[in-house]
Formats: sequence, structure tokens, C-alpha cells
Amino acid sequence: MTPGNNGASTPEDDDPFGYLYADGQANGAQPPSGGYGYPNSVSRVRTVGERPYGQQAYGQPNVPPQQQGTYGRPNAHYAAPETFPGGAPTTQSPMPGHGPGGGGRGRGPNTKGLLIGAIAVVAAVVIGIGVAMLGGDDDKKAGDQPSPTPTAEQSAEPTPSGESSADSGADLPAIDAKALQLGGGATTASDIEGARADGGVYVTGFNAVGASATWTVNGIPESGKYTLFVGYGVPGKDANATLTINGTAQTRPLNMANFAKAPEGAYEKGWTETWGNVQLNKGTNTIKLSCEAGNSCDANIDQLRLVAGWK
Repeated sequence: MTPGNNGASTPEDDDPFGYLYADGQANGAQPPSGGYGYPNSVSRVRTVGERPYGQQAYGQPNVPPQQQGTYGRPNAHYAAPETFPGGAPTTQSPMPGHGPGGGGRGRGPNTKGLLIGAIAVVAAVVIGIGVAMLGGDDDKKAGDQPSPTPTAEQSAEPTPSGESSADSGADLPAIDAKALQLGGGATTASDIEGARADGGVYVTGFNAVGASATWTVNGIPESGKYTLFVGYGVPGKDANATLTINGTAQTRPLNMANFAKAPEGAYEKGWTETWGNVQLNKGTNTIKLSCEAGNSCDANIDQLRLVAGWK
């Protein structure tokens, strides 16, 4: 042997990687196997360019390398995830549009839910229409009920200032104060302005028990209901009188309130109109206004007129 060299793998040849070189291999150098104080991990060193497959990694099971399978077929060397340390990987949700049914589209609409919703909407509409129709019938029935026949013979709240919703009664009789038959101290005058009768003539002196103004009406077309309108003026305070039809006094006084809202004592500003419901006969009738006991008759009368029907 050559001095200083006692052969390969001797203590003086302490290069643990000598087997990797040509001169080391020529001298018989072998990969260490735990000798010379080297740990077993050195045995993992391999010759440059050598790449053995299937060699066990430190701390890992000996798993054969995967082989490329034929397109469309499973890999014969595929190992299930359960065989790896730690068990199967966590399940992940599929990407949108790649779930069961695939085709690059998401899950289709829930047609059953849509159908149920549509049916519910239609049912609600039908129920609403039915309720509305029932309510309309009730309203119609209520509206069809005739207005009760007034039991009072004259209105407690006459229409002020001559305004009336009744027929104009243009073809029915009307009379001015100067044509009335007066009694009980009643007389005519024209010195207070505002009277609507012809010439501004009105009945005065009516504020005494027994004073009266009578109208004999001709030409009533038929028996039935009529409304009597009375024009009058008061000195800023309310008044009333007794109304008698064909000899029968009405049960309620004729209301002659201060509808014009005139100040007290102002006769010229107190002209207005009141009305009362009367029952007349066909042909001729007698209508009488009088101041009786219990009446407050401080009023002037300027004209009377009739219209068909009751207010």
C-alpha cells in the first residue's frame, strides 16, 4: 500500500462523501452505514445524478410514486386521503356553478316555491275583492233606505237669507205683504228699508197678541205636501209666530230667528226668510200667521210663497 493511504474507508480517509467521486470509488469507498460515528441519516446521501424513486423519506411511510393515468381514467396508484397522516382533508363546498348538475350553471330556481307564492298572492287578491264587494253591497243597502218622513210640521232651523234647496215653485202662488188680510192691529208700512215686497211695503204692528196676517191661496194643483216660505225682518233678536192651515194651528211655532245676525234694534239689517212644512188641499186653502199667547212676535212681514214638497 502507498504510505499514508491504507485503503478506502480507513480512518485517515475520513471524507464521508468520498464514494461520490471517481478516485474514491476506485479506492473502494462505500457509502457509510452508520459507521465511523456518523449518524444513520448520512445513508440518505446518494450519488450525484442518481434519483431513485420510492425511497422512504425520513418520518414518512413508504408510498409508491404516482403514475400518470390514462386520460379519463382513475390513477391506479392513487392513494385515498384517509391513508395519509391526519386523515381525510376537510370537505370544501363546491364553487358556484360547479355543483351537482354541473354544466357551468348554478342551481335552478325553486319553481315549487315560486308556484306556492303565486297561488298565495292570487288567493289574497280574490279574498280582498270579495270583502270589497260585500262592503259595497252593505253600503248600497244602507243608501237604499228611504229618508224617514219628518214628524215635525216645520223646520227648527230655517234656511237664512231666502236660500232654499226646494223647488223654486215658480208656478205656485206667492203674495206680497200689502195683499194680505190683516187683523188684530196689524198694518202696513214702508219706512224701513230692505223689504223685498213690491214697493218695499211690509206688515208692521205684529208684536201684539191677536195680530194676524191671512193668505187665502187659490190654484193649488193637488193635495199633498208643500213648503211655505215667509219673508220677515227682526230688530236683532229672535221671534216666532203661530202658523194655522185651514183652521188648524200647527203644533210648533214658526221660527223667526235673527238669521241675518243684525245688531239689536236694526230692523233694516234683519231681513231674512224662514220656512215651514204644510199639508194643503187641492184648490183653495187658508194660511194664517198670528201672534198668540206665548209667542214673541216683534217682527215685520214682507211676503209669502209656496213650493211643492217638504224640505
